Amino acid sequence: MSVRIKLIQCTLVALPFLAAAQTKQFITSARSGDPVRQSKSVHENLEEAALATESTSIGGPADTGESVNTLPLFGERPKTTAQIDEEIHFLNDCDRNFGTRTEASVFFAARGWDYIASGQLDTAAHRFNLSWLLNDRNADAYWGLGVVCYQKNRLPDAIRMMKKGIAVDDSNTVLMTDLATVEIKQYQEKPNEDVLSDAEGHLERAVSLNPNALSFQKLSLVQYLKADYPKAWEYFHQAHKLDLSVLDFGYLNELMAKQPDPKGVFK
Repeated sequence: MSVRIKLIQCTLVALPFLAAAQTKQFITSARSGDPVRQSKSVHENLEEAALATESTSIGGPADTGESVNTLPLFGERPKTTAQIDEEIHFLNDCDRNFGTRTEASVFFAARGWDYIASGQLDTAAHRFNLSWLLNDRNADAYWGLGVVCYQKNRLPDAIRMMKKGIAVDDSNTVLMTDLATVEIKQYQEKPNEDVLSDAEGHLERAVSLNPNALSFQKLSLVQYLKADYPKAWEYFHQAHKLDLSVLDFGYLNELMAKQPDPKGVFK
């Protein structure tokens, strides 16, 4: 069975009072396991074929010069004849080389995460687009595109992609926490109470399905931003109880500056 490891390191740097304590923003997920590694060797020819089309700009916006392959979901626009022909050729190749298109979708999503890990965001976006083309019910395709958009500081697109991911996998608590993190970042840059409320809702659902320290810490930050410091402390203590290793002590210092720890645990 494939071992799927999700590494989420989310920090928020937009607000001046948090910037000094936080490191560079980063959200990513990684996959590892023998089935994935085996697939890479068996289907390497398809990966090479995908690389050969990296510079294709069919349908790309003239004002940005971006390839349509790197736009989320290929730009979500009507396809040209050339693009349709290219997609048919790709799908036929996958049908010959994989047992199912679902399997092929998993393969290309895994490659997308690999490219994110190495900082090749455009190549990663193309792999997630191919994954989506093969199976539009693969939440990883939307999630990966959301991460790419986030790292390119295109927050509205990141939010939109991650919401599509949750629409097809509404029990994925790690994805919910990622989405909430991006929404908090968006709120910090452009304050909007609806965005912050949406983030809070995703985090509350995440902890209801799987109580975890990271989501509780993000809930604490939401309350901090709402100036509800007693509740921020309550959530921070819940995070502390579950996993000390994920605590952001820079944020803790900011919270203590607003209100001392009511329980006296942190001084």
